[in-house]
Amino acid sequence: MAEKFDAVDVIRTKRDKGVFSPEEIDWVIDAYTRGVVGDEQMAALNMAIFLNGMNREEISQWTKAMIASGETMSFDSLSKKTADKHSTGGVGDKITLPLAPLVAAFGVAVPQLSGRGLGHTGGTLDKLESIPGWQADISNKRLMDILEDPGCIICAAGSGLAPADKKIYALRDITSTVEAIPLIASSIMSKKIAEGTSSLVLDVKVGSGAFMKDKTLARELAQTMVDLGNDAGTATTALLTDMSTPLGRKVGNALEVEESVEVLAGGGPSDVVELTLALAREMLEAAGVHDADVEKALKDGRAMDKWKQMIKAQGGDPDAQLPQATHTHDVIAESDGYLTELDALSVGISSWRLGAGRARKEDPVQATAGIELHAVKGEKVSKGQKLFTLHTETPERFERSLETLQQGFKITDAPLDKERQIILDRIS
Repeated sequence: MAEKFDAVDVIRTKRDKGVFSPEEIDWVIDAYTRGVVGDEQMAALNMAIFLNGMNREEISQWTKAMIASGETMSFDSLSKKTADKHSTGGVGDKITLPLAPLVAAFGVAVPQLSGRGLGHTGGTLDKLESIPGWQADISNKRLMDILEDPGCIICAAGSGLAPADKKIYALRDITSTVEAIPLIASSIMSKKIAEGTSSLVLDVKVGSGAFMKDKTLARELAQTMVDLGNDAGTATTALLTDMSTPLGRKVGNALEVEESVEVLAGGGPSDVVELTLALAREMLEAAGVHDADVEKALKDGRAMDKWKQMIKAQGGDPDAQLPQATHTHDVIAESDGYLTELDALSVGISSWRLGAGRARKEDPVQATAGIELHAVKGEKVSKGQKLFTLHTETPERFERSLETLQQGFKITDAPLDKERQIILDRIS
């Protein structure tokens, strides 16, 4: 059968700053998925898009074509509305863990299909797998049962969702085209729309530890994704949030689960609590639950009850002891002063070098590796005080981890002139 288009012509269109027709986009995504368009041709096309961009209609059609390359899910049979959240990733970003059960406590189902970490950003599934017995892979039938009761699930996404995206993403990763906003937005939103949730809240991180370092570009990405979601009939909003310094005081898989449980018990670091509450309000509003007292639901145990039910439903023991590292190393303050710099990227890479993350998707991770922050940015510290504790199963990792961490913090005589702002903007 003759093909409708030729890959060279499609590449030339964008190379010459032209606009794709919907038919060209549908064909090139389908042809690449079938293997008719080669990796070298899609790589050239990705670079042309990286350099020359796509307009809103092109990005929307590209996203639809990637959705059409695979399966879609539907939650229409559920007795309750659904709301989902997606974070672009950061350091210490464990928000999904307390957020899903908190939203479920108000009768809204949360189908949180998550992924694994790569590089310095942690993966939600890696964190939860530090809980004894917990399983990431859940059948579709079991997923629907869990969404009815207890009403929230955090699990692996099926391989059938937007398979074109999986191929294109792997290619972007090795051709320096990851940062193209049309491709980032369509990659994230094709999967989220295919998942079938009726509403979606995006947590778009900004800062050194985030994928997007620049606030203007982060806002452009957020607006592009919000437009894609709304155009597809998924009620979508976004928060721009700070990732210049880590979230919370614990970075690493089991350590972040531990801190999430602290939040669910009514405690935990103020920044983690603030962002969890803000995202919960957004999700509940989108699902039609107005003026919910989310703070009370954290403090009175309702969210903790949902957490325990969710972990048990996926084979885990929520009361089991989390694994602890065999080896630790303390970093001590060498002077009095204020911790005026604590760089998220440095902390993330340091934690990754301890074994908390992976360089390639097939690499194993250590459940126990990571960093405890005994002081956070802006706090007053004293000479001899513990600043950080490094955790690992492999002590030979300490040296390289410390090299990175020591470049990422600074103690000065003068305090910061303003407090950290977690939520930078809201986009709808």
